Amino acid sequence: MIIDSSNPIFGTIRLKKLNNIMRFRSYDSLRVFGVVARRLSMTTAANELNQSKGSVSYQINKLESELGFKLFVRKNASIELTEAGQHLWHASQNALDQIDREIEQLRGHNPKSIRIGALTYFLSRWLSPRLSSFFSSYPDISLHIDPLNSADMLHKQNIDIAILWGVGNWEGLQSELLLPCPAVPTASKKVAKKISEIGLEQAIKSIPLLADSSGHTGWRAWHEKAELAYKPIASSLTILDSNSRVQAVIDGQGIALWDDLIAPELTSGQLEVVSDIALSDSGYYLISPSQHLSKEAQLFWNWLKT
Repeated sequence: MIIDSSNPIFGTIRLKKLNNIMRFRSYDSLRVFGVVARRLSMTTAANELNQSKGSVSYQINKLESELGFKLFVRKNASIELTEAGQHLWHASQNALDQIDREIEQLRGHNPKSIRIGALTYFLSRWLSPRLSSFFSSYPDISLHIDPLNSADMLHKQNIDIAILWGVGNWEGLQSELLLPCPAVPTASKKVAKKISEIGLEQAIKSIPLLADSSGHTGWRAWHEKAELAYKPIASSLTILDSNSRVQAVIDGQGIALWDDLIAPELTSGQLEVVSDIALSDSGYYLISPSQHLSKEAQLFWNWLKT
């Protein structure tokens, strides 16, 4: 059966469907929440949204009040997502995208869309500041960006292109090095002082080594490079979200491998490099589950490399 989308009855059905999707009354607040969650900064989010910091803060507080749980933990001048906040962020992105698609279809538009998966750390520090240039060159292409911590999630989230940190061993996936970024051990000023007192070799046996979604793959590679036995302490801390892991290191929770994108924290003195031994072959890779990208995805892939 062929359905005529111009038929008023069809339009009514779509409007009812859209209304059902938008039954949660804080649509705008969720949009604001998504930007704050990605940026982890009220000020930066306000600048991106062209709103005042007070307005953004008010909308987040109102949303938390409506939901009945906290989305962020406020720590002095910084914020981080709560566990509930992380769950809502991931879930709301898909829901809001569905609303956008419904609206575009009601308007008679069918935008060309690419789904990108990226580490929040890389997204906020490298990719986001450059996106306006992409949209200037390709105004007809829409991007949907999901937080992504592991290549294992590529198929589950229907990702066209992922940007992940590693050493290039992405078996069964198309990959290409985008940004070489050697990684070195870093710690807070307090932890760095302790390391200087007891020595690095003893420190990495007694201080937690923070891991990402790959487990301790990076740390195992670093130990091999440093020619040290890998014998971490029994207690460990794995934080999947990269921005949250940065904050954990600042808070003195342990030692983590970080790259040049951590420069602001190094300059401010929040973090210190505790060893010059680096994973020199690491960096950020473009990854795709498909060997044949769509025309739009290939344009984005090529644009990233320019």
